Amino acid sequence: MRLWATVLLLAVLTSCSALLVAAQEKTPVAADDKPYPPQLSGTVVDTSGAVIAGATVLVRSANGTVQRTTQSDRNGSFIISGLSPGNYRLVISNPGFQIKEIPVTIGITGVPAPLQISLAVDALSTTINVQGREDDLIGIANSATQGTVGAKEIEDRPILRSGEVLETVPGLIITQHAGGGKANQYFLRGFNLDHGTDFAVFLNGMPLNLPSHAHGEGYADMNIVIPEFVRRLNYEKGPYYGEIGNYSSAGSANIQYFKTLPQSFFQVEGGTYGYGRAVFGVSQKLGSGNLRYGGEAYHDNGPWTHPDNYYKFNGLLTYSRGDSTNGLSITARGYHGKWNSSDQIPVTAIPIVGFFGALNPTDGGNSQRYSLQVDWRRQGANSATTIMGYGFYYDLDLFSDFTYYLHDPIKGDQFEQQDRRWVAGFDAAHTIFSQWFGRKAENTFGLQVRNDWVHNGLYRAEDRVRTDKNDINACNDEPIPECDTSPNLIAVLPAATDLNKFTDTMVGFYVENKTQWAEKFRSVLAVRGDEAMYVVTNLTPPYVATELPGAPVVNFAELNSGSASKFLPSPKASLIFGPWSNTEFYVQGGFSFHSNDGRGTTQRIEPISPDYPFPTPSTPITPLVPTKGAEIGVRTLAVPHLQSTLSLWYLYSASELQQDGDTGGTVASASPSNRYGVEWANYYTPLAHMAFAFDFADSKALFTSIDANDAAPGSPGGKYVPEAVGLVISSGITVQSYKGFWGSLRLRAFGPRNLTSDAIYRSSSTTLLNAEVGYQIGETWRVSAECFNLLNRRDHDIDYAYTSRITPTGTPAFTDVFHPFEPFQVRIGLRKTF
Repeated sequence: MRLWATVLLLAVLTSCSALLVAAQEKTPVAADDKPYPPQLSGTVVDTSGAVIAGATVLVRSANGTVQRTTQSDRNGSFIISGLSPGNYRLVISNPGFQIKEIPVTIGITGVPAPLQISLAVDALSTTINVQGREDDLIGIANSATQGTVGAKEIEDRPILRSGEVLETVPGLIITQHAGGGKANQYFLRGFNLDHGTDFAVFLNGMPLNLPSHAHGEGYADMNIVIPEFVRRLNYEKGPYYGEIGNYSSAGSANIQYFKTLPQSFFQVEGGTYGYGRAVFGVSQKLGSGNLRYGGEAYHDNGPWTHPDNYYKFNGLLTYSRGDSTNGLSITARGYHGKWNSSDQIPVTAIPIVGFFGALNPTDGGNSQRYSLQVDWRRQGANSATTIMGYGFYYDLDLFSDFTYYLHDPIKGDQFEQQDRRWVAGFDAAHTIFSQWFGRKAENTFGLQVRNDWVHNGLYRAEDRVRTDKNDINACNDEPIPECDTSPNLIAVLPAATDLNKFTDTMVGFYVENKTQWAEKFRSVLAVRGDEAMYVVTNLTPPYVATELPGAPVVNFAELNSGSASKFLPSPKASLIFGPWSNTEFYVQGGFSFHSNDGRGTTQRIEPISPDYPFPTPSTPITPLVPTKGAEIGVRTLAVPHLQSTLSLWYLYSASELQQDGDTGGTVASASPSNRYGVEWANYYTPLAHMAFAFDFADSKALFTSIDANDAAPGSPGGKYVPEAVGLVISSGITVQSYKGFWGSLRLRAFGPRNLTSDAIYRSSSTTLLNAEVGYQIGETWRVSAECFNLLNRRDHDIDYAYTSRITPTGTPAFTDVFHPFEPFQVRIGLRKTF
């Protein structure tokens, strides 16, 4: 009830705010410019010189805000007036043509010469080349759940951690269950995506997900992202897009940085709990191109009893020439982070360590990522080619403790995960614009290759020092025949649990056709093929089980080394109908997949760990887990200034079985699963300075058979997929540049979720209210304040249910384990542009 009461309160506040602003100010439109002398004028034509009537002409300020909107008349002409002196960007678009952007300057005196603007024919380009959620995507997007978020929308949101840039995707939840330097936890469409298993993340097209990662498959660390450099975020959900392969079953997001910043800037921030941050960005001409560089220094302790003491440093440098259709850019990036962790704790530990306490204060880690990326683009009247190549070095050293004293009451249960890799890859696509039977068609041929040279390891540790452990619960955890005669058998867990070096290679190709079959019907058909190849060399030292009769010897290097491969085809289809009355309809279906950890594909005996304290045979897991889904949706602009989408979706996953980086073994469940749900997203801009957002999603995730492995003790199990988020609500009010002031109020809520397959253990709901307010001082200075968790709720960022022992002499207990959301806090920022 508290959740719905909060939603109702926000809705009332939203309505009152809209009425108040509507009474004070009316939106200026092109017709209101008539009393002013013309400042911008011109004619819109196609490449043959024929005029284009009805073309949309937008004027955007340097920060991306739309200042004026008009259309070309029947002669292709337009006139715009009433602009203040300054730098602007003219954005010209028309269905069936490529969008064009032109920088313009309005001076104090004089009128620029009339412009002659030529738009090239765009056979069927559905690339999202718009600026934000308020822009019209009808005729551009292929589904109701494909969209874009602009820089201004990201700038106007309070952001606690850089990963929350992704929360601009409707229905996506970002949480954290450990120190700030670790990758976020993602939730979308009935998935606990862990750190990215079924959600693909890209930075300017370069993949962030890491396959066969020491901690979790598809690990996507957003700490390398600097929000101030994000030009826009393009997102799409479901397995329907030919150009996206691995990890895209639930969806994907491509974060696009500015090649040239609207303005150079320097910004400093400070706040509660030891928070401090400095970030800068500079753009300048260099020869015939542009140079952009910047960096970020960050520190945060958080509210934890044992401070995170998280330091991170980001730097980037880009040289670019040309534009988004014909150009070249080279980008270098670097990230380094170091932190302590306050990992999740059982609810029973609160009386001992407090709500923000830690049971093992020596947890933490460090990570680095250094990359080089080259983008090349060429486009002519009949074709377009893009080639992107990248390479990076990455490492992580992570210490965690989730069960505390369950297995070894003397040394504890801390473990270390180490991942070091070199990565190289490229993504090439060639598109041919043509006609089929008199209908516009676009055919794209794409090739994507990626190779990871990985060296990772799993170790037992105490106070960040590798050491052997004694598992006193060995017989309770994994009953074996020897336990019948020795029920108190203690297993030795070696410090070196699972060590490997291997190559993880992925080759993907796709062919995609887009055809406008009729004025109100178009299709996007694609087929994709992906080949995963692993060559694994196991480096784990031989193990001698001295506690068992005969002291069996396990040769891991021989048993768990080898190679594996799998090819998987993935057909996809989207049918788009309309528009009628500014409303478009979509029907989609497709196949996709996520890769599995390469170590598990050749593993024939489980590593010696708390899950498998004695030598245990293992069955290699499949390299690729296939998924398939379908969706129907609608997008409408029938209500002026409101873009609304509604979709119903379904997704089937062939298996939930994965390799567990925490133990080195495989984790349940092998059963397939079904997910389905509804999503409703709304973005309303009734006034030039005000925007409202309301996004609603609800989903359900069920195994196809009873899952006893993820059930509460003594339960036969159930069909619920544990930790799958159902209800998600995201809503907000944003006021932009009103008499120098701007601000936003954001509500994020997600409902209770089952923590066990039998639904015996359930989490509580989480409701968070954040706010931001700022004031523009003159032309170059800005001050802002961000407030997080305004209601100071003691909600949970994440919940699990499993067995742990919180003191050396305590009794093991199966209970709710959680990581709290941070309490109310304030951050103040000062920004200078130049």
